[in-house]
Amino acid sequence: MGRKRSDKIVFDNVKVLDAGAKGVSVAKAPDGKVIFIPNVVPGDVVDVQTFKKRKAYYEGRAINIHEFSEHRTEPVCSHFGSCGGCKWQNMKYSQQLFYKNQEVFNNLKRIGKIELPEFEPILGSEKQFFYRNKMEFSFSNSRWMTEEEIQSGKEIDNANALGFHIPKMWDKILDITHCSLQEDPSNAIRNEIRDFANKHGLTFFNPRNHEGLLRTLMIRTASTGEIMVLIQFFEDDKENRELILDFLADRFPQITSLQYVVNSKANDTLYDQDIILYKGRDYILEEMEGLKFSINAKSFYQTNSDQAYELYKITREFAGLTGNELVYDLYTGTGTIAQFVSKKAKKVIGVEAVPEAIADAKENAKRNEITNCDFFVGDMKVVFNEEFINTHGTPDIIITDPPRDGMHKDVVEQILKIAPEKVVYVSCNSATQARDLALMDEKYKVTRVRPVDMFPQTHHVENVVLLEKR
Repeated sequence: MGRKRSDKIVFDNVKVLDAGAKGVSVAKAPDGKVIFIPNVVPGDVVDVQTFKKRKAYYEGRAINIHEFSEHRTEPVCSHFGSCGGCKWQNMKYSQQLFYKNQEVFNNLKRIGKIELPEFEPILGSEKQFFYRNKMEFSFSNSRWMTEEEIQSGKEIDNANALGFHIPKMWDKILDITHCSLQEDPSNAIRNEIRDFANKHGLTFFNPRNHEGLLRTLMIRTASTGEIMVLIQFFEDDKENRELILDFLADRFPQITSLQYVVNSKANDTLYDQDIILYKGRDYILEEMEGLKFSINAKSFYQTNSDQAYELYKITREFAGLTGNELVYDLYTGTGTIAQFVSKKAKKVIGVEAVPEAIADAKENAKRNEITNCDFFVGDMKVVFNEEFINTHGTPDIIITDPPRDGMHKDVVEQILKIAPEKVVYVSCNSATQARDLALMDEKYKVTRVRPVDMFPQTHHVENVVLLEKR
């Protein structure tokens, strides 16, 4: 029953029914409206206090748990509940996979409204923690206070933080002491940078007033053991900058690429910044099936290296290459998939909008002595035209791995016009993938589907689809 408490409604004994979008669970209020509740697991029975009311739904939080779901597990992270990163850490991994698979199925069925084959089993990640090869942390001089700290009434003498943004709060940073997503020495590097900065009075960024020395920290690791560390400074203070960079180089000699940026812009994105190499070389090397890929500070590379290998193997298998095919790899990035399938193809053409990514792709192909891959820069919907096809040939197979927004409708139209025998569509967002599959349904039948979990403890899921000409 609902009861009022300071303008908020409390619903007692509500059963959590399902896992919804963005990792938030779903229940039904007595009035039939949906309630979205974070940090609970389907099967829990809870009292919910609402904090937002809309026409069709409420948003609320569990203030009391009466029954724990059988699908629950103890979160390993002390920051769980405050940090928005791993929303599903309290759910057993087998159940996470169940809901990811269900999300892909529902999107393809409801949005795509197309005929589907039986799904192949979702591929879980062997590593459920310490799987990320890239982490980004923010500095702040006004850290997020936890409920416990506020209740304790203790005076906080140091409000500096190095950690993650609190969900929906751009200026509040949760101070992270241990994160289970990236292998060591990631935690040690982050914690020692914070301790050193505090000890030496280095200032942490204030996002409201736009002041402070230290702005962000990025750590990239590779399966080869190489490590990249990049510190973004807001102020150009040579003495203190070198103080902390020298400390890092000395304390962590295993860092193979130490870089920095001085960025006094309003936003902290790196893509339009000059990145300066302080020590080592300006890239790290990742390896996959004997192929080496250089990753620089701006490179896009799949964030879970081990599982990326599994994803690419499925992509190659779906393509069913015999060695005679001309393959187009759209949204090729640094050409990882293109080079990965190249030994089974006659020729691969990669297309990508980011010039730096294509420069990396060419460099990687040279390093790997691959001669049957060509890479081209350009906005897909512009470059990928008839003239391009006439110059490079009509592909037998198209592999496409677009960003979250999916493919531009002009690109879909062009694929339909070229009409290759097969299209392998890799997606990190099955909703936009479903929309695109619906557009292609007149000419293509979906013959294989296999979801792949790249991000355990989160709601994100990749999906690979094989389309064959009708």
